[in-house]
Amino acid sequence: MSKLKIRTKKASFGDVPLLVCIFAMVAFGCVMIYSASSYVGRVEYDDEFFFVKKQAIGAVLGAAAFAGVQFFDYEKLAKLKYPAVIVAAVMLILVFVPGVGVTNYGATRWIGFGGLTVQPSEVAKYAFVIFAAAHFSKYADKVKTFRGVLPVLGVGIGFCVLIIAEPNMSITMCVGLLMLAMVFLSGTNLRTFALILLPFVLAVPLLIVLEPYRLQRLSAFLDPWASPKDEGYQLIQSLYALGNGGMFGVGLFNSTQKYRFLPFAESDFIMSVMGEELGFFGLAIFFAVCIFIVFRGLKIARNARTRFGFLLSAGITLVYGIQVVINALVVSGTIPPTGLPLPLISSGNTSLIITMASMGVLYSVSRSN
Repeated sequence: MSKLKIRTKKASFGDVPLLVCIFAMVAFGCVMIYSASSYVGRVEYDDEFFFVKKQAIGAVLGAAAFAGVQFFDYEKLAKLKYPAVIVAAVMLILVFVPGVGVTNYGATRWIGFGGLTVQPSEVAKYAFVIFAAAHFSKYADKVKTFRGVLPVLGVGIGFCVLIIAEPNMSITMCVGLLMLAMVFLSGTNLRTFALILLPFVLAVPLLIVLEPYRLQRLSAFLDPWASPKDEGYQLIQSLYALGNGGMFGVGLFNSTQKYRFLPFAESDFIMSVMGEELGFFGLAIFFAVCIFIVFRGLKIARNARTRFGFLLSAGITLVYGIQVVINALVVSGTIPPTGLPLPLISSGNTSLIITMASMGVLYSVSRSN
């Protein structure tokens, strides 16, 4: 008699180190937001936990989104490439509709529904990743030609135009770099890639020249002490914070720059507070974890079962990596100041929820590998 062989399928837990790092980052972000915003929250809202409470709500919703996508086959996202682009484009356009778009600090980057505000550019980044991954996986035989990558370029440039009109130079740079990276990962030849890269490089100085406020920021970047109370103020305060931190920092919750010296200490410039309180070694550990997340994401992409899974995972990982790098360059004065949240850390529910949802997709890919 032949033996009956029963094959069982082991439950896949996915990339557990990635999972641990993501939620550890979110918890660490809540701690740093409390440290950076407690004084402002107490003075302006009579609640030192005001900002961290909002972040905690975003963390809970983000965790729910992370868990929810595990029940959805990520391969089906390829069929949503057009709806994703349409929804993102409509949201970006709604920013300019009076009564719907919300303006803060001279920029209209949000849409409001009652007391709820959403930043469409955060949605657009991942909608572009889905579209690019789906297009390049379906037309893999055409990526060597310019015509084969043209639809992806069209969507990417269209998003960039709508985002730069808000204006939001930082997210525009993020989407632009993401577009180049996705085209490169598609396997296109170097000639086609160079043909795309050259106009992109030329567009950056042109965008700076066209807007006076960007020229002012560039001037402040080159010599912030030439206008220490105006355009150069924020960068100077950020450098003071990083310099004050030294090698080992002044200690958690002991930052002085958060006492209204450093604008946006709990959001775009939270890394400056981290550097002041935790020092060079604290930031080194933080960047090591960021690099580890990127490494795990690229490893998941490499092991993906399908071309779509590879491009989707790589795109999600690149969004995270690009934002971390740009934010670090800004707060350290390496590139001109521009507003961009530090993913999983900065205050802001839209960014946190969508980033955690995207990381949930990445984890879902790791489970199926």
